[in-house]
Amino acid sequence: MAIKLEMLRTFRIVAEQGSLIAASSLLARTPSAVSMTLAQLEADIGAPLFETDRKNRLTPLGQLVLEESSRATDAFSRSIEAIGRHAISTAGTVRIAAVPSATIAVLPEVIAAFRRIRPDVRLEISDLDSAAVRQRVKLDAADIGILSATPDDPANGNLILEDDLGIVCRKDGQISRAIADGCALSWVLLEREPLIANPLCHLVDHPRVTELLEACNLEARNTTALLSFVRAGLGATILPRGALQHQPEELAFLMPRDPETRRQLRKIRSDDRHLGPAAEVFWNAL
Repeated sequence: MAIKLEMLRTFRIVAEQGSLIAASSLLARTPSAVSMTLAQLEADIGAPLFETDRKNRLTPLGQLVLEESSRATDAFSRSIEAIGRHAISTAGTVRIAAVPSATIAVLPEVIAAFRRIRPDVRLEISDLDSAAVRQRVKLDAADIGILSATPDDPANGNLILEDDLGIVCRKDGQISRAIADGCALSWVLLEREPLIANPLCHLVDHPRVTELLEACNLEARNTTALLSFVRAGLGATILPRGALQHQPEELAFLMPRDPETRRQLRKIRSDDRHLGPAAEVFWNAL
């Protein structure tokens, strides 16, 4: 069996287009040349992949071959793109996928330092939650990921920063007034205002927080949006202490200790691919 990648690519396009004419146009080849490639592929496999000569319906084997062809050609395309990026030594692009709080607490200073070393490199920053960050890195849609984790569940990667999680609320709101009236500083205070949910809330191991999350009807992932909602009096949320840097004085940060909750920011990269020169410099800068 001497199946070549170009055969799989040709088969995939024909199967997706449903006709030789449409596929030959995309492939910039004659229909007869495309037909010969398909015939050779079927001969090498030893069974038909289409149920009719019109190439508009796959056999069960053809469906399986289509799935494998898609995986193989997608992986090849990603490899070619990666080789192209790594071949650029004087410039290039570094793709960073980061949780929102990292774009505030970590990236500004790192980007400033990186630009002094590599001013010619383009930086692309994606603002995502931790699960999406991990997926981007896995699929080679990002060179470097920065995600949130708890100290007892550090996931993979290298520690960048560790800070406290706490309640962010208005200083003139019901939670702040409860503290002024002598109430104990507890995560239970969140029940005094609507909870504005975000992925970091799930890091707090407290039953009342879990209950409030289940009943919550407002959620945001972007730190700037969360702070805007709190300032507007829409409720309170849970964020790291660093998120309040350079914020107006009307916001308060309260850190309950039942339990005390800390969040880590960790950087991740793919174990299967090498970073390009520029991305390696950014990784070290982190």
